[in-house]
Amino acid sequence: MQDWLPRSISCLKNYSWQKFAADVLAGVTVGLVALPLAMAFAIASGVAPQAGLYCAIVAGFLISALGGSTTQIGGPTGAFVVVVFGIVARYGLDGLFMCTLMAGVMLVILGITGLGTAVKYIPRPVVVGFTNGIAVIIASTQIKDFFGLKVGKVPGEFLARMETLARNYRTLSPLETGLGVFALIVILIFMRYVKRVPGYIVALFAGTALVVLLKLPVETIGTRFGGIPSGFPGIKFPQFRADLLRPLIAPAITVAMLGAIESLMSAVVSDRMSGTKHNPNVELVGQGVANIMSPLFGGLPATGAIARTATNIRSGAKTPVAGMVHALTLLAIVLFAAPLARFIPLSVLAAILFVVSYQMGEWREIPELLKLTPLEIGTWLVTFLLTVFADLTVAVEAGMILAALVYIRKVTATTTVSQVTDEYLREGQVHILQHKEIPSYVTIFRIHGPFLFGATDKIDEVIERIPELPRIVVLRLRNMTAIDATGLQALEALADAVHASGRGLILCGAREQPARLMHQAEFERHVGRENICANVKEALERAQQVPASAMMKSFTAKTMVNES
Repeated sequence: MQDWLPRSISCLKNYSWQKFAADVLAGVTVGLVALPLAMAFAIASGVAPQAGLYCAIVAGFLISALGGSTTQIGGPTGAFVVVVFGIVARYGLDGLFMCTLMAGVMLVILGITGLGTAVKYIPRPVVVGFTNGIAVIIASTQIKDFFGLKVGKVPGEFLARMETLARNYRTLSPLETGLGVFALIVILIFMRYVKRVPGYIVALFAGTALVVLLKLPVETIGTRFGGIPSGFPGIKFPQFRADLLRPLIAPAITVAMLGAIESLMSAVVSDRMSGTKHNPNVELVGQGVANIMSPLFGGLPATGAIARTATNIRSGAKTPVAGMVHALTLLAIVLFAAPLARFIPLSVLAAILFVVSYQMGEWREIPELLKLTPLEIGTWLVTFLLTVFADLTVAVEAGMILAALVYIRKVTATTTVSQVTDEYLREGQVHILQHKEIPSYVTIFRIHGPFLFGATDKIDEVIERIPELPRIVVLRLRNMTAIDATGLQALEALADAVHASGRGLILCGAREQPARLMHQAEFERHVGRENICANVKEALERAQQVPASAMMKSFTAKTMVNES
């Protein structure tokens, strides 16, 4: 039963007033950050701004109260914008609410059946591909409001949208463009120089104050949506339409998979920043319940929000109480300050979404992906292009099919039938561990078989044991038959964790395919070229020659030189 307890309950054992004070401060801070984001995501999705706020209030509270992460913040995110916009355009609001309910049930089933860990089987090129695509689409939907273009209805398809916007560029509003640029500059300045103060909030309040004080004739939430209703979100059951059940299955699966991926990725980020460990299955159950309840109050689909989770932790959050306070903060704003929201300019919200789309795009991953094999590059590119020019559901399906084909090809390529020759026996002597003395300050770990996506979590056992390991860790790769981008990322995380603990890491015995890909991806930057040895004999000699402290200094110095 302990394995199924939400973190909000298990954290109460050692709860104190000091932790409560820290949680309240963090919750209020992240609640203010979530205010403009929730409204911006809703508007970008083609619905009223209050739908985003209701989602952040209801789903945000339930995700923290019932989830399996200690400091996760839930609510509407950019990942859903594209899907929600398409569902609303085709099936209306009732279709969106039905789809969210169906996705919530799927998430609960994933969690209860223990399939939450199955999300790890989605490889990195696919995740990066559709994340890049979603970022591009979100940014393209904000061009109209940022520049104040006078366009009646903007098409949903990317190419048609860009053609329409380009055709109406002469309707640009200098006033709204200037306001948007001002908000963009404010956000970037605070992100660069005043990181402790959320730039989104400063830009929102400053932009709104300018509109009110100077009576600027720009489009606002009030002019487009009539403002935000004040008071508690009321329960409203969506109209059930049996004819939509079958068409909504594919979008519901997409929403459920995106929710699972985003929430578990966010939970991993939360673990790394706060030093905790989440329960993926409990987290998915909490996410599922939140997505079942959110549409009953007129809210959007919800998942874990990486940026808000990071803000929560940096603000000092200790337990899930901070996430619940974040939701109550938004509720208080809706109850007492809703009338002021009608003055918020849409160009400022567009500027905020420009920054969000850039941050969520994971653009820094692209140069790393381009160092990999043509097949993995092709998987990423196809997923990206289909996300932008076709449909997110089609993109994920095609990406997974390509990834599966790449996986099968790599695994079968590592299976060989070869004759045992005298040369093979002679070469094998330097790789076996028999008759080799392993010093007390050295420990050896071995990887057997393909180290591809789906198997990389096994390296976590080594990372968890780092504090009890001796000062030199040798990773023997002689029996690792293949590696991919996800496997490389796991080895990089291991190297960083070992070095952060003050220990040294030596790799030895990598076969042709892993050695070639590691060299192609410039993996030596993470450990130092001299710490990648041909066999275990050389690795032990290297460990004997150079102590861990010297290895660390050498590696750090070379890394700084390379980066400069």
